[in-house]
Amino acid sequence: MESLRLPKDILMGAIKVTLTGCREAWIENYRGILEYTDKQILLQGKTCQVCFEGTRLSIDYYTNEDMKISGCIACVRYL
Repeated sequence: MESLRLPKDILMGAIKVTLTGCREAWIENYRGILEYTDKQILLQGKTCQVCFEGTRLSIDYYTNEDMKISGCIACVRYL
């Protein structure tokens, strides 16, 4: 990994989560959406699942590579 100078998250297939306060989350390298309600969004990654919990949660947009979640995010759990 060091000699290629590529980010570890890409090489390992890890989910990358970037939070902007408690209002926005940007997610990269996810595999799929397992559950989607206004209180919980559960995403599948290569090696784990990530669960966002809160109120008024919504997926603003998503592609095969990334997505944006907004709302009042109270908790992020890695399962």
